[in-house]
Amino acid sequence: MSDISIRKKGPVGHITLTRPKSLNALSHDMVLKIETALKSWLEDDTVKCVMIDAESETAFCAGGDIVDLYNQGMKQDYFSGQKYWRDEYRLNAFMSRYPKPIIAFMNGIVMGGGVGISAHCSHRVVTEKTKIALPECAIGLVPDVGTTSLLTHAPGYLGEYLGLTGYRMNSADAIYCGFADKFAPSDTLAEIKRTLCESGNLDDIEGLFKKPSKSELSSTQAEISKVFSRGRIEDVMSDLKLSQSEWALDAVEKIERGSPLSCQVTFELVRQARDTPGIEEALKREFCFVSRAMQYGDFLEGVRAAVIDKDRNPQWRHASINDVTIAQVHTMLRAPEGGVLKL
Repeated sequence: MSDISIRKKGPVGHITLTRPKSLNALSHDMVLKIETALKSWLEDDTVKCVMIDAESETAFCAGGDIVDLYNQGMKQDYFSGQKYWRDEYRLNAFMSRYPKPIIAFMNGIVMGGGVGISAHCSHRVVTEKTKIALPECAIGLVPDVGTTSLLTHAPGYLGEYLGLTGYRMNSADAIYCGFADKFAPSDTLAEIKRTLCESGNLDDIEGLFKKPSKSELSSTQAEISKVFSRGRIEDVMSDLKLSQSEWALDAVEKIERGSPLSCQVTFELVRQARDTPGIEEALKREFCFVSRAMQYGDFLEGVRAAVIDKDRNPQWRHASINDVTIAQVHTMLRAPEGGVLKL
């Protein structure tokens, strides 16, 4: 069975991820097929809009195929990983500027690469089953696929908090933080999709959306932002440890589980995205890191501990965030040997 279904339904180009046993993890082949379909529909006047969803009720897409990337890295095949990320990031940028509407149904788990093929779309729908997270630091990566740019759109300094802790946003949080636009109960998605496929006019489905509940993050946003606005991640951690707030203690625990190098670089990338906004610039910076993540970062060890051996005991290159120097951060963000990302 194919990992992806691509077809036309009336005036709609329809992409469905069909890899439920792998939580619709995004393979290199899937990336290329999505790009090819979008390019073909761009020239097809009968296609009024594009719809992307998943076969699974559990996950829209839990991220990239990190097991495949791990196997390549263990063979010291770093080129294949770089090629995957180059093609994936090109797709993310293409989707963000696609001239026809793309409506993404972010039902279930949405992580990493799944965010890249949904949260950059023009119309983003979440449900009561939606859980959006960026847990990359826990496997030795950084929030990528342009998400360091998306994180700066969240109120205050929630972006740094979300990127470092991997906090799971529900539907209301996702809308509040700028990762989604509309809420619909999952049992109404079939009707919404059917209505859209009849006309290809997004105005026809506007009345089918519901008001989301209040975001849990909105009540702690000011307190979180006060801490995460600090100039260095070391100062953020000091403030968190002094706080008696439940959210702060939870944040410390989650950040300390991640790769210290990844956490330091994530903090720097989000700050750079604030200074130089835009998805394409964010993708270029993120690509510098992921190009080195296998050979010089903690990615292979992070995947081993989380997915391969599942011992949850990664041996990171640095003992703590305090052991990572700013020079090491800058080294990980230098232009890669294979050349900069071209979009």
